Amino acid sequence: MSEMTGTTRVETLTGCRSGAVPPEVFESDVPVLLKGLVGHWPAVEACRSGLPGAARYLSSFWTEQPVTAYVGEAGMQGRFFYDADFTGFNFRSGKARLAQVLQKLDEAERVADGSTIYVGSTPVDGWLPGFRAQNDVPVPAIDALASFWLGNRTRISAHFDFPDNLACVVAGQRRFTLFPPDQVGNLYVGPIDRTPSGQAISLVDVTQPDLERYPKFREALAAARVADMEPGDALYVPSMWWHHVESLSAFNLLVNYWWCASPSTMGAPTTALMHAILALRDLPARQREAWRGLFDHYVFEADESVYAHIPETGRGCLARLTPDSAARLRAELLARLTR
Repeated sequence: MSEMTGTTRVETLTGCRSGAVPPEVFESDVPVLLKGLVGHWPAVEACRSGLPGAARYLSSFWTEQPVTAYVGEAGMQGRFFYDADFTGFNFRSGKARLAQVLQKLDEAERVADGSTIYVGSTPVDGWLPGFRAQNDVPVPAIDALASFWLGNRTRISAHFDFPDNLACVVAGQRRFTLFPPDQVGNLYVGPIDRTPSGQAISLVDVTQPDLERYPKFREALAAARVADMEPGDALYVPSMWWHHVESLSAFNLLVNYWWCASPSTMGAPTTALMHAILALRDLPARQREAWRGLFDHYVFEADESVYAHIPETGRGCLARLTPDSAARLRAELLARLTR
């Protein structure tokens, strides 16, 4: 932790106790900590007494359908990661009911070498119907995905999410260490096609960085921002910001909201990245450079000049995508990939 000394604190807004996020926060290009934003939630109050209060409150909404729980031995020190040779992971997963998970969390706290237990990204509306009628925050998307995360002392490696994110602490303490998107080259990112939980992760242990093995991580630390969060706090994490998440208490519960400003007709950018690795990365340098120019022209610097000289009826996928034209383009891509 000594390497974290002097790291910039996340911009903080105080007095946010109404549950309403100031509109400018959602326009921010940097993370923003909103102290006390959800402190009025009944769920926050119910969890103040710890696991017993949380169990009573959550069981009033639970549908009895099982969740996916991830469990690791004490030796992993709370860090969900790969195994030694990167052919698997240092944890196992299985289905369990809420009561079973809470019981295991209680047992792990009472046993000195207890297991690390984690339930992540479970949709609130599907598993806790009625919860959001009492505990909710307006975000700028009607189709935002609200999920809950619970467990004990865990560490989730630095990763990015494509959607914007509002993370609300219901129980326990959490520390977010965040890195701007331009730090990707200093984070020593692992595989993108085999990951612990869907997103590529930094291989650096943020809490104990090996700077001899990962020397460029010093630059990432210099650009990092840290948010220490208490029950009732919320953190806005803009799209594409890398974030390492530590749960620091014996029991932690977080609810987050994900939403995208882009139309739902667009595909997942990670899919395009993986296809580019397949089709472009290993080309000769001169061809890669030529394709870079095409990507700049048609994607990264594209405007109406790309298609203005083409009659409207013949512009195809070069024109602004609509739901219908996006569906046609997706079908064309699938056909090409299976030839």
